[in-house]
Amino acid sequence: MSTADSGDVLSVALRREGHTRKFQRGHALFTEGDRAERVFLIERGWVTVTCTAPGGREIVLGLRGPGDMLGELSALDGEPRSATAVTLSEVEAIVVSGSTLMRALDDVTASRELIRMLAARLRDADRKRLEFAALDTLGRVAWRLLELSERFGHESEEGISIELPLSQEQLAAWCGASRESTVKALTSLRGLGCITTGRRHVVIRDLEGVRRHARGIA
Repeated sequence: MSTADSGDVLSVALRREGHTRKFQRGHALFTEGDRAERVFLIERGWVTVTCTAPGGREIVLGLRGPGDMLGELSALDGEPRSATAVTLSEVEAIVVSGSTLMRALDDVTASRELIRMLAARLRDADRKRLEFAALDTLGRVAWRLLELSERFGHESEEGISIELPLSQEQLAAWCGASRESTVKALTSLRGLGCITTGRRHVVIRDLEGVRRHARGIA
């Protein structure tokens, strides 16, 4: 479930007050350091959230899809954008001003929904810090595949099928690893019978096997 799926009152308010826009693949919804106040509610398509590490390396912080909200932190605290959001496909989104979001939060239920969404992202960030401290590339790749399967996978005859909007380079950046080590991890999981792969497509054939590797259990 996306972090915004449970936000019924809030999302309804944003849809009522906002306007729908379509963005082509590769469009930057906002850029790290910007001071723009727009907030986006994704209706269709995929967006990567990235930041630039010291030395210029791009780090993928997350993948956002239908039901997810982007840009709310700058609307809440008035600070510059802490990350860059770029569309991975054609995206349709509800766009509202930060002031519209703040008015919507006058509703107690909407405020609680946003707090739950932010808490879920904080928990996810904490889990990722633990991942990077405790797991090798194979374990981190397994975690990413589990996350993708839970949010975007669907049952098929072969297993859980996932259409990957990410390139191998982007998946590697999301795992905090090189492309070579990420490809090696995918090859290992494939050799163990845990997954099959195609062009931007993965099928998880052994879910428990992937879970074991995500927990660092050989």
